[in-house]
Amino acid sequence: MKKLAPLFILLAFVQLKAQELNLPAFTQYLADNPFVISPVYAGIGDHVKIRANGLTQWVGIKDAPRNMSLAADMRIADKSGIGVYLYSDRNGNTRQSGAKISFAHHLVIDKYADQFLSFGISYNLNQFRIDIENFNGQDMGVIDDRRLTNHNAEVGILYRNNGFYGSFTVANLLDKNLDIFNDIEPLELRNYQFFTGYKWRSSSNSDIEIEPSAFFQYFESDKRSTTDLNLKLRFYNFEDYYWAGLSYRFLNDQMLEPLNIGPMLGLKRSNFYFAYSYQVTLNKLIDYNSGTHMVTIGLDVFQGISNCPCTY
Repeated sequence: MKKLAPLFILLAFVQLKAQELNLPAFTQYLADNPFVISPVYAGIGDHVKIRANGLTQWVGIKDAPRNMSLAADMRIADKSGIGVYLYSDRNGNTRQSGAKISFAHHLVIDKYADQFLSFGISYNLNQFRIDIENFNGQDMGVIDDRRLTNHNAEVGILYRNNGFYGSFTVANLLDKNLDIFNDIEPLELRNYQFFTGYKWRSSSNSDIEIEPSAFFQYFESDKRSTTDLNLKLRFYNFEDYYWAGLSYRFLNDQMLEPLNIGPMLGLKRSNFYFAYSYQVTLNKLIDYNSGTHMVTIGLDVFQGISNCPCTY
């Protein structure tokens, strides 16, 4: 175990840098809730969509990352939507919490061809803190409260054409203007996200839908990038459905060495939604943890039919 100590320290440092004002996106967006990764999806649908999510990473390792979040979005008028996202994230001796308030507007390019264009913007409030309560006098010389609050924004655009969709989002537009931890921390918080996929049915009467998708992330601060390749199958029973899928994540400079891979499943019955996903971390920690577990519970309430197909 002593030989793994340097690895744990390195991973903790990498996770801390990755965490600061850039929460890691696992499979939350695949629980039929892409609003968590981009404001452009706010208001698409006929209900107030509420999703509560809990995620525990690297189960079996002490002080492994944990995340809890609550997302809700709804349509206002016929072509616009609003949403709010609250989160709390713990990673070892770091704490992060915050909120996101979003607005989206949806336009019709061609209603007969089901082509739509959406624009979204969010105001983000994030607080990042080092939890010194668990430190002693010999821990890195940290004896005072270390925290920062960041006000930021994100913008996005979404194009839909029948079953195809593609969104591009720039998160954390503003650089960090506080430097209270050390003189080598990155000030660039921007990350760029591209999410695309296609929903396919063999016929309009088919009860089975296939949805391949991909999610690309690029972080400006350290030039790293990741890609998720996903596949979902939905089985419809009128307005209810069940689904199962698989997600595969890798670093873009190491395509043959996956970071995470795992199954997903979920269901929607009436107004209730449930999803579960499991991911195996395929690195040197695989022998010391039982993977990452995520549960999503949701409600779709207060149905209101729109007069514009752009929010269907």
